[in-house]
Amino acid sequence: MKLHISKKDCPFSTLTPRERDVMVHVARGEMNKVIASRLSISRRTVEAHRARIFHKLKVRNAVELSRRAMKEGLAL
Repeated sequence: MKLHISKKDCPFSTLTPRERDVMVHVARGEMNKVIASRLSISRRTVEAHRARIFHKLKVRNAVELSRRAMKEGLAL
């Protein structure tokens, strides 16, 4: 699923397209293994994307990420 971010001042605009793909799955509560399978990447790659997403958005876990996405009006 592709997530299109149009606002330049939106914190999600700093994410790469692949990080956005991973973010959607993480925010939905999917496990790394499932995300890896769906996106045809390794579990380790998902973990790396996840760590960069959390760092860029200054969140500590998937719950905070989901809340942040809802606050910004992103439909996941």
